[in-house]
Amino acid sequence: MKKLLLGLLMLCGLAQAQPAGDYHQHLFSPAVAETIKVPPISAADLVALLDDAGIKRATLLSVAYTFGSPKRSFPDELERVRAENDWTAAQAAKYPGRLIAFCSFNPLKDYALDELARCAAHPGLKHGIKLHFGNSDVQLELPAHVERLKQVFQAANEHHMAIVVHMRASISQKRPYGAQQARIFLEQLLPQAPDVTVQVAHFAGAGPGYDDPAGEEVMGVLAEAVQQGDPRTRHLMFDIASIPDGKLTKEQEQRLVARIRQVGVSRVLYGSDAATGGNLRPREGWAAFLSLPLTKEEVATVSANVPPYWR
Repeated sequence: MKKLLLGLLMLCGLAQAQPAGDYHQHLFSPAVAETIKVPPISAADLVALLDDAGIKRATLLSVAYTFGSPKRSFPDELERVRAENDWTAAQAAKYPGRLIAFCSFNPLKDYALDELARCAAHPGLKHGIKLHFGNSDVQLELPAHVERLKQVFQAANEHHMAIVVHMRASISQKRPYGAQQARIFLEQLLPQAPDVTVQVAHFAGAGPGYDDPAGEEVMGVLAEAVQQGDPRTRHLMFDIASIPDGKLTKEQEQRLVARIRQVGVSRVLYGSDAATGGNLRPREGWAAFLSLPLTKEEVATVSANVPPYWR
């Protein structure tokens, strides 16, 4: 029944307002694809999917951090990181006005600040940075990690670069993740980037789906701060990439909608994540979002949202 509903929504969705953009997308170069054992994804591949969904633009979040994961070791790690960032920028440049690229790296590496500065000077990478706390094994309860992240957030702010952050701590390593980490993020990291958009990916979870109590606990802290008008959240936004996956229970849908309303629909960005494996493609992802019990006005607001780094 759920698949039938999604199919109908996909058909009628073409007659409804389509999202202004897919603000959480990834491409995979041949080098990354070989490393993580997935098919490559080029800009041309993604644009075909965007066209199918009626979506005009997308934010490409480089996956260069993959080469800096503590699970892997490369003698030419920095060269691989730079090459992936540059490849992503070159792919975006093939579709000016439709695609922009964000730089990425493991923020705990010695080269992190140098790569950030290099990206800030690169016309195709100056828009922002993508940080993946899980892949980089960032642990916000560790003071040394927080101090390094403060430097990264501050540098991004100085270079006027937005920050997209996958906050979810490593699941495979069973790292702590909950209210404590959320408060550290709110109280120590956000103040270092007061002037730029900070986009929390996957509604603070990992996706796909909305069955992550730890992620919901983090979102609870952040949402309450937004609701109370905490000035540190002035430029805070949230993307829903892979969260409404077409498989949510009614109870999960209700909880997700309540959280969307708590942070405010004007802060919610559509995203569908990398077009690989079981992830929903942009068109199907939007159909899944349409299946949530939101009002037409709320859906229209989300569909029209454009983050400042695109304006």
